Amino acid sequence: QVQLVESGGGLVQAGGSLRLSCAASGRTESPYAVGWFRQAPGKERQFVAYINWNGGTTYYTDSVKGRFTISRGYAKNTVYLQMNSLKPEDTAVYYCAAETAIAIAPMTQEGQYEYWGQGTQVTVSS
Repeated sequence: QVQLVESGGGLVQAGGSLRLSCAASGRTESPYAVGWFRQAPGKERQFVAYINWNGGTTYYTDSVKGRFTISRGYAKNTVYLQMNSLKPEDTAVYYCAAETAIAIAPMTQEGQYEYWGQGTQVTVSS
């Protein structure tokens, strides 16, 4: 079992920045990939960013490329999502997810992840 806890959400003005954290605990000795997803009110949850088990591969949805950066912390048990140039349309609950199965391609589908955090709210005002 891997437990995930997100933090770092909040209210920010358009153009501002936030850094989300996803802290993993439990059976973290196994390598795991992490994805960030978000769900806006009335919409389906969508993929945002992915990082593989060693940080060597990252992947982003088109709408956040050049603005968001996913990275692994030095201790490797924390994954960050640095969000710059935020827009009102980035407003959503952000979730991190983890999967210990090794995949060749970036995992962008919810069903590919076994472990999920509870989410953190990000609100961007115009």
